[in-house]
Formats: sequence, C-alpha cells, structure tokens
Amino acid sequence: MSIRRSRLQNTRVVAAIVYSLLIVRTTQAQSDSTRRSIRDTATVQGSIYSRPFIATSSRVSVGGYVEGNSNYFVEDGLTEGFSMELRRFNIFLYAPLGPRLRFFSELEFEHGTEEISLETAQLDLQVTPAFALRMGIVLPPIGAFNQNHDSPRWEFVDRPLVSTRIIPSTLSDVGVGMYGRARPGRRTSMTYDAYLTNGLGDGIINNVAGRTSLPAGKRVEQFAEDNNGSPALSGRVAVQRHGVGELGVSYYGAVYNRFRVDGARVDDARRVTIAAVDFSLALGRLSVRGELARVAVVLPRGLEEVLATRQQGAHVDVVLPVLRRAMLGLPNATISVALRAEYVDFNVGRFASTGAPIRDDIVALVSGLSLRANANTVFKANYRREKTRDLLGNPATHRGGYQVGFATYF
Repeated sequence: MSIRRSRLQNTRVVAAIVYSLLIVRTTQAQSDSTRRSIRDTATVQGSIYSRPFIATSSRVSVGGYVEGNSNYFVEDGLTEGFSMELRRFNIFLYAPLGPRLRFFSELEFEHGTEEISLETAQLDLQVTPAFALRMGIVLPPIGAFNQNHDSPRWEFVDRPLVSTRIIPSTLSDVGVGMYGRARPGRRTSMTYDAYLTNGLGDGIINNVAGRTSLPAGKRVEQFAEDNNGSPALSGRVAVQRHGVGELGVSYYGAVYNRFRVDGARVDDARRVTIAAVDFSLALGRLSVRGELARVAVVLPRGLEEVLATRQQGAHVDVVLPVLRRAMLGLPNATISVALRAEYVDFNVGRFASTGAPIRDDIVALVSGLSLRANANTVFKANYRREKTRDLLGNPATHRGGYQVGFATYF
C-alpha cells in the first residue's frame, strides 16, 4: 500500500511539473508544433529528433505522443471479453543549448500510471556531421525499432514480437557514445552509432517467466550503477539510398551476471550477445520494413535446454496506401492496408537426450487497416492470428482477435 501511495504522489508531482511547462510555453510554440508535420525520417539515427514538436527557436520545446486501443481476443475458444487501455502517454522535452549542443528527454507513462519511467535524457555535442558525442540516458542502437518506436509512425497496434521479446525494446540505459553521418555519394549516405552503457543484468535467467528473457534483464538500478563493472558495447552501421531505403546491421554485447562481490571474483563472467539486421524499402507506393535478430546467452552449467542459449526472431511489415483524399472533414487523409508476418523462437536447438527440436515459439500474422488523419495522427484496426507452442512441442495454442486503436503526436 505504501508503494502505491508513493507512486501516486510521484505521479501527481510529475503531472504538476508537466502541466506548468505546458502553461508556460507560449502559443507560438504550440502553433509551430501543430503546423509542423512529421519530418521525413531519412535515417533511423535521425528519428530521435524527427518529432513534430521540436521548434527552431532557442527555447525549450514541449511535446509528446499518446496511444490507446481496445482488445478482444479468443484463445482456444475461451475469451476474457472486451477491454480498453490507454497504453502510453509520453512527454518530450527538447532544448537547443548552443550552436553545437542540444538536449532531449522523454518521460513515459504506461497503462495509465502503472509504470512511469525516464526513457531518454541525453546531451549531444555535435563536433561535425560525421562525429558527435552523446551522453546520459540513451537508447542503445540495437536494430532499428529501439530508436524508432513511436506509435504514430506505425500502422499496427502492437509492437513487433522480435523487437520486444527477443530484442528488449525499448531498452534505455545510462552511457556515453558517438555517432555520425557521411555522404559517400550524392544519393547515398552512411551512419554509425557506438555506445558504452551499464548493460542488462541477471534477470535474463533469474526471472518469473521460467525462460531466458532479455526484457527481464532490465534492472531497477540500471540508471544508477553497473551490476558487474563491465560495460555493455552496442553499435549500428547503416547505409541509406535516397528514395530506396535503409539497411542496418547492429550488435550488442555484455557480461550480464554479477561475478564480483566487493571486488572479489565469485563466479564466471557470462555474456549475452545480440546481432540484428533491419531494413526499410520503398517500392513505389508500397513500403516494406522489418527486423531480424539472433541472441546468444552463456548459461551456468546444467541449465542448457531448460533455459535457452540461443533465441531468434523476425518480422516484416508491408503497408500500401490505397486512398488519399479529403474525407470526414480531413483535407489530407490517407487510408492504408497493412500486413505483418512475425516469428519468434525463445529456445533454438534440440534436446540432447532425444534429438527432438526444442520448441517454445510463436508465429503470427496481423492484417490492418489504418486512417491517417494527417502525418501526426493515425487510427488503426488490426486482426491478429497467432500460434504458440510450448517447450516440449505439445499441441499449439491458437489465439485470434481484434484491436482498434489510435496514436498521435502533440
């Protein structure tokens, strides 16, 4: 009860601060934000600052996004009925601090006030376009989604499974790094990102899920200290072709367990590694994007097969605008159809005793219809079908259902 009371008090304090900031902001900044549509996210790297609220003035800008949805699912003939949720309410703060300095932060409220977190609080020093320093609470560049996950940019209600259950997006961490962009050709550019951060923790294997889980490796004290004094290294290199798309390759590696206590070594250092490939492609009006990731985890002896040493997953999204016209009083509305195919395998391998494949996987297909009122606001309707198999490969569980939602920048 005391924890709930403390959380409620914190929520009220945060709400008061945000409300004060919104009142203090002038109407000019607000009109700037509403006039500006989402600027073309030319690169995944640039998506952090491609938010419509960021003004060109020298003062602090306030913005954010909100998303909500309804759910109705049936699993093997059983249902819990219809429900609604306000999934996220995020507040952005941006401040240009000088000719080469800028600050950006994001405060996230999930499921109302069930979870409140500081997702980003970063200071950038841009020496040249090809070299900049970043420090603070950052988003490690693992795949594309971890840095480019704002709901108004996606046509689907749920986030991709591979980007949330294999890659633990969104992953925020304290660290320092560098990034930059070069143009080897008139229509071609290249970007790089490299960071040192505190890293994931023992929850990867010590968790209530009973399986290897990188999302469970996020630590409460992650913004305060490293659990083992061995920082995580992450990086992404990508190439972009104007009018065609982007291809990125990324890596994340860290020692996840606490192997030192008071300076004395008490255990072997065990590593977790993520390798990912992401892409986006424009084919006329058709847009295609996706992500593929593989995870390798070193386990304590005797836990192989029960917990996973390898995991993998992928998703592909295809979106086609089918109608652009004024409708419902909206001068520039767009209706699109969308399709997502996704797959995750939480335990890749075979049982040593029988040679049978280890299962524990999910295959899903999601169809969608979206209405973009403008570049910043989207209404979504999805139908999802998925098949889940347990570790032993028992008869699969079938789940299907409908989701209707919205997402908008403000």
